Amino acid sequence: MKIAFYGSSLLSSYWNGAATYYRGVLSALARRGHEIVFYEPDAFDRQAHRDIEPPDWAKVVVWPATSEGLRAVVAEAQEADVVVKASGVGVFDDELVAQTMRAARPDALRIFWDVDAPATLAEIRSRPKHPISEAFDEIDLVLTYGGGDPVVNAYESLGARRCVPVYNALDPSSHHPVPPDPRFACDLAFLGNRLPDREARVETFFLEPAARLPERAFLLGGSGWEHRSLPANVRHLGHVYTRDHNAFNVTPRAVLNIARDSMAATGFSPATRVFEAAGAGACLITDAWEGLELFLEPDEEVLVARDGADVAEHVASLTRERAEAIGQRALRRVLGEHTYERRGDQVDALLRREIAAKREKNAA
Repeated sequence: MKIAFYGSSLLSSYWNGAATYYRGVLSALARRGHEIVFYEPDAFDRQAHRDIEPPDWAKVVVWPATSEGLRAVVAEAQEADVVVKASGVGVFDDELVAQTMRAARPDALRIFWDVDAPATLAEIRSRPKHPISEAFDEIDLVLTYGGGDPVVNAYESLGARRCVPVYNALDPSSHHPVPPDPRFACDLAFLGNRLPDREARVETFFLEPAARLPERAFLLGGSGWEHRSLPANVRHLGHVYTRDHNAFNVTPRAVLNIARDSMAATGFSPATRVFEAAGAGACLITDAWEGLELFLEPDEEVLVARDGADVAEHVASLTRERAEAIGQRALRRVLGEHTYERRGDQVDALLRREIAAKREKNAA
């Protein structure tokens, strides 16, 4: 099948946390014989911060973020068997969801793929005639990268025909153990952009423990923290390119995952970073959220913190030997259960069933 995918960016993870997810799922679909065309706008300086060049498993169309550019790429939706509009493109989101669904052929499968379901659902509820809810009659399927039953029930109660979670995962070809890199040596590292609905949790789970443990070294990666006051033992790196994520994860004694407020409240929403860290064999400390046990076993494959005091206690007591044991158990778990090959199998089967059912219905 030919899949037209309208998303934020496949080529750049710059202010784009979905890049690794897109690469993992779509490359797995390409290996199953699907033809992928990814449409991403030239916006937010992402093309100047590419992590990868266009891959051989997908055609990437970088379109000018203008009305003319929008019209040109929307017109190409009619050539696809599956048309996907992802959330959070960043420009022309309202127009894209309405126009791509209308432009799709009657026999094509039309999908809205939500990579930030809590935020999207809150936005839909806040606007009486939101373009997504207005398009539910045309959307055949909603996919999300997290949220579990709470998100499925919310979407279907709002009018979606069907909603299925496709969770983040690991691509072992890109995220795997590597030798340590002295640039990333520290006791605890956190990688995440500065976002309004995560900053308070970063304060609690990262900056507060750093202040409690002035003799320990902390490392902060991600954009937006340049003008934030930080404890003296916190070193800020700025944007960390995908090519450096393995070394960033494997070098510190432990790495930290902090969910955004909405993701933590919804649960069942593991960030890509969770699987990247586990895939590198890192010892991961995460804030607590419902559904964690579905992905990693607390105390055995991941350390869980309820607050900053818990994080500080983990860091203070964690030996190198225990950290390595936790990291190795996490690596075995994600390789066995949470790879993009498995997600690719899930989505491939889902697409084939849904499009066959739609064409049978149209033929009746």
